[in-house]
Amino acid sequence: MHKITDIPGIRIGHADNQAAATGCTVILCPEGATAGVDVRGGAPGTRETDLLNPINYVDKVHSILLSGGSAFGLDAAAGIMQYLEEQNIGFDVGVTKVPIVAGAVLFDLNCGDYRIRPDKAMGYEACLVAGNGPVAEGSVGAGTGATVGKIFGTEHAMKGGLGTVCLGVGDLLVGAIVAVNCLGDVVNPVNGSIVAGAFQEEPFAFLDCEAGLLAQHDKTINQFAGNTTIGAVITNAVMTKGQVTKVASMAHNGYARTIRPAHTLFDGDTIFTVATGQITADINIVGVLAAQAVEQAVLRAVTQARSLVGVRSCSEIVRHR
Repeated sequence: MHKITDIPGIRIGHADNQAAATGCTVILCPEGATAGVDVRGGAPGTRETDLLNPINYVDKVHSILLSGGSAFGLDAAAGIMQYLEEQNIGFDVGVTKVPIVAGAVLFDLNCGDYRIRPDKAMGYEACLVAGNGPVAEGSVGAGTGATVGKIFGTEHAMKGGLGTVCLGVGDLLVGAIVAVNCLGDVVNPVNGSIVAGAFQEEPFAFLDCEAGLLAQHDKTINQFAGNTTIGAVITNAVMTKGQVTKVASMAHNGYARTIRPAHTLFDGDTIFTVATGQITADINIVGVLAAQAVEQAVLRAVTQARSLVGVRSCSEIVRHR
């Protein structure tokens, strides 16, 4: 069984505030890694995604930030910048080295204390604890304040979270780390059954977000930017900037298989791909494994989550049914 930190050249760290229900997750690539991104949702909050376009000059990043806090959470990148500069890591511009930090945020301001968001100090803290050991999952890091199933209102929502998976074929490793905070439900891709999502208490029943959205066809709904699933695919493959961008695109199939509905106007669904460049591999194989890893990471995010600030997790509900 592989773990995502088996992939050489990366370290991952979380920092969060459990009482305020928010946090961030940092993926460090000290030697630099080729990176791309695909943003599919209609309400994204991102940093340095234009730089990752294959037509643009810089082709390596030194960190990926996944953060709660909505647009406020992008402040955590400043702490990563400080940490990397202190380590003399970055793009050499002669007078100094500029760390390249790309990132995306999710909206968790309505879960916990909206006045507390990931900031420079939290980003720096996540760097300090980033290591090569097992990565904590569930209600941690960027997944701390994540929730799922919000079409019927936050009072019917269930706890989201953060999950990681690493798959391998031969020497090729492809991992995914995903913070799941979707408008819709998380479903089992094998049979379409809802794993976590909008629910009613008595009698317990899932409400089915996709059906609920269709039932509101004659209404204008406003869910604002209250959602977004963000993540990163990490591989040890040798890839160009164009190829990692394609893999990021293919990886979104993992969202489509497990989140219903996915990529709505109210979600900012984003996937980065980072390649550390040790193994020659077929891009199609990397892309297939990326979609599978994302799919499994989404499921782990909700099944490993625990109840927090009054929002119940699917594991708690299963235990009490």
